[in-house]
Amino acid sequence: MYGKAFAPEYQGPLTTLSVNSSLTDVLAAGTEQLRAAERAGRPGEAARSGLAVAEAHRRLGRVEEADRAWKASYRAARAAGDTAAMAWALWSGGTLARQRGAFPLARRLLRLAAELGEHGGDVVVRGYSLAGLAETGRIQGDYEEVGRLHEQLLAEARRRGEARHTVWALEGIAQMHRNTGALDTAYALFEEAADIAARAEDRRGHAWALRGLADVVSVRDGDTERALGLLSEAEASCRAMQLSGALAYNHKMRGNVLYRAGRHPEARAWYERALEEFRAMGEPRGEALSRLGLAKSLARLGRDRHETATELADLARTLERIGLRHARDMVARAQEELGVGADAAAGAAR
Repeated sequence: MYGKAFAPEYQGPLTTLSVNSSLTDVLAAGTEQLRAAERAGRPGEAARSGLAVAEAHRRLGRVEEADRAWKASYRAARAAGDTAAMAWALWSGGTLARQRGAFPLARRLLRLAAELGEHGGDVVVRGYSLAGLAETGRIQGDYEEVGRLHEQLLAEARRRGEARHTVWALEGIAQMHRNTGALDTAYALFEEAADIAARAEDRRGHAWALRGLADVVSVRDGDTERALGLLSEAEASCRAMQLSGALAYNHKMRGNVLYRAGRHPEARAWYERALEEFRAMGEPRGEALSRLGLAKSLARLGRDRHETATELADLARTLERIGLRHARDMVARAQEELGVGADAAAGAAR
């Protein structure tokens, strides 16, 4: 049995905030409490309030502000001698690093956060940090390495009855099954995640689960309208909570669904929109994936083959540099699909 989802990153005076609070409300409340703690000379409270500020900025796509905020939270926690608060700040920093495509830094910060969480006796931040490491590996395509960790974290979350973390783990495992072609298994896991999230009132987790379901429905069933309906339902939650990153990925998925349906002009428009959103928030993975979808759509709409080959070759180099192996394989498949193989693309780039 799962209880109502909660947001452990909202700490100290901010524990009254809901997991579904709008990010502008979180930012306003966090900033007010942070300033009050600083004026009163209470670094421990400043660290806890600063964590919420950092997370609100990150989820709003304000990466520079988020970077300053998590570092300030860490310094305040260190000044207070609060090991667990230091761990939470490092978790926030590691999550931001992953969002920005700095995967080695993300791994380093998240490992440190897990270690400090264990030393500080905070099992939640330890679990979130290990989850962050698992997600980093999954995004990079290291499924064998992180699959067992995902399963371990899922078992721990189920045992504690922690809905939000259970939903996260189910979605990560589902995504790996989807990417390796086990679509029925992926659908069942996304469906379970959506059900748990809905009952726990976790709108963020529910929105991500609906996005996963839409993807599988589009690929497996070819049911474009149902997929678009699921994405519209998810978008409502993203907008209510002002989840900039989740909304951009929702828009990119709309492009995917429309592209598969052969509706290439509509797909192009959604990929262009997502690309603009990802660029505004400095999210290189989403930007690269949107560029890939846009290149495929433009090719279907008659773009010159050499231009397509050049674009895909540049994308392949970009993804190799970022360290996204699964996404690099997606480029290779696009080159094959569009008849601009890697050799032709390399020649076009020269």
